[in-house]
Amino acid sequence: MICGPVYSELLAASPRLSIGLVDEFLLDTGIDVECELSRDIWQQAGLRFATYAARRKKSKGTEPRRIIADFVIGAHALLRADRLLTFNAADFRIDFPELALA
Repeated sequence: MICGPVYSELLAASPRLSIGLVDEFLLDTGIDVECELSRDIWQQAGLRFATYAARRKKSKGTEPRRIIADFVIGAHALLRADRLLTFNAADFRIDFPELALA
């Protein structure tokens, strides 16, 4: 299962990927898209983003570099899936340490 932001990211990943190709891949692999996210996912994403922003500010970093969509994706995986497949595992290990990563 993936959430809406992941679906959007897949569509934006390459100009060669059409909606039809993405939808066909998801259908062939049995991956569902959960487009309507519940309040608990939005709350978890907001809380994790706030913790990240405070940590970044405390370390005298600039404004937060990551976007809220990353935290929505992490919260969705934490609350609705058994793991997250990602290319930026290091970020998710920090902000979602209890989340299984693949």
